[in-house]
Amino acid sequence: MASKKNLLERLESGLVIGDGSFVFTMEKRGYVAAGPFTPEAAVLYPDAVRQLHREYLRAGSDVMQTFTFYSSDDKLQFQGVSEDKHRSHALTSIEINDAACDLAREVANEGDALVAGGLSPVPSYREGKGKEFVQEEFRKQCKVFREKDVDFLIGEFFASVEEAEWAIEVMKELKKPVACTMRICTRGDWKDVKPGDCAVRMAKAGADVVGVNCCYEPNMCLETMALMKAGLDGAGLKAHLIAQPVGFHTEEIGTNLSGYAALPDYPFAMETRMINRFDAQKFARKAYELGVRYIGGCCGFEPYHIRAMAEELAQERGKNPPGADMSPGVDGLKVSVMEYVAARANKEYWANLIPAAGRKDAKNLSELPRD
Repeated sequence: MASKKNLLERLESGLVIGDGSFVFTMEKRGYVAAGPFTPEAAVLYPDAVRQLHREYLRAGSDVMQTFTFYSSDDKLQFQGVSEDKHRSHALTSIEINDAACDLAREVANEGDALVAGGLSPVPSYREGKGKEFVQEEFRKQCKVFREKDVDFLIGEFFASVEEAEWAIEVMKELKKPVACTMRICTRGDWKDVKPGDCAVRMAKAGADVVGVNCCYEPNMCLETMALMKAGLDGAGLKAHLIAQPVGFHTEEIGTNLSGYAALPDYPFAMETRMINRFDAQKFARKAYELGVRYIGGCCGFEPYHIRAMAEELAQERGKNPPGADMSPGVDGLKVSVMEYVAARANKEYWANLIPAAGRKDAKNLSELPRD
C-alpha cells in the first residue's frame, strides 16, 4: 500500500476536510456528560466513538482527530470525573488518550485519513501554575501521541495565545506537523491580543497551520480568519489556515468573549439554532476563497454538514466523499411521489429558502448576560 500524504503535503497540493463535533454530539447520544464534557467514553464506550469516527470518514473527513478533548490529568481531576464508576481505579489522561488513538487509527486506516492527536486548554494555566507545570500536563498527553505515532498534532480551543504558544512548543517536540486553533473572534484573545497578532505568535512558536475553532458561528469565524491572514501577510510569515466554527447561528453574541456559551440556550436547547447543510456549503466555499485550506467544524457540525462541505469542494479536492453513493443532492427529490416536494428539486429553491423555527414563541435573538 502506498504511503499516505502527510498533512503539509495535502495542504500544499489541495485542501483538507476536517471532522466535526465530538463532545456535543456524543452528549446528545448519551456518551458524554454535559458540564465536564470530558472524553472518558473512549475507554468506557469505544463502539460509540468508533461509530462517530466512521460517520465522519464516510462524510468525507480527511482527518480522524483523537477524542482527547479536555483529556489532561488536571482537567479530569478538576471536573471530578476521573473516578470511573465502572472500574476499580481512576482514569488517567494516558489511559484515555491511548484508547482514543487506537480508535482514530483503526478508522483512519479504513480510508485515506490522517490521525491528529488533539490537545486542549488545561486548568493549570488559568490557575497560574506557570509555564513549566502547564507544559508538563501537555507532555503527558503528547507522550501517548508519540508512542502511537499520530500523523500530526492539533491544539484547539485556546482562549489565550500564550497558552497556545506553550502547547505548540510541546507539540513541536514530536517532530510532526502542528496545527493550532483558538476560540476567539475579531476582538482577539482574553488578554486583548488581536487576531492578527495571535496568528503571528502561533506561527513564530512553530505552528504550521493556524486559525480558529469553536465558540463562534461561520460568518464570525471567517471575519476572524481574514484578520489572521492579514496579520501573517503583514509579518511576511507563511502558515496554512484552518477554520472550524460551531454549527449554530449565534449572531447576537457578536464579540462576547464567552462565545456561544453565553447564550441562554447553551447547552441543552441549541437545536433550533443549527445551521443547515446549505449554510455549511456556503461557509466552505467562502473559507476556500479566503485561502483557508483546512476546513472543518466544531460543536454542532454533524456528519451531514461535513459531507455537504466535501461535496461543495469536490472539484477542488478531486474526489467525492465516500457517502456520495447515497447523496444525490437536490436532484434526488425529482422522484418524490409528492409533486410539491419534487418541485423543490432545484438549487435555487434551497439557496433562497429562509428556514422557519416551526413555533410561534420562537425568538429571533436572545438577551445575553453582560460580557
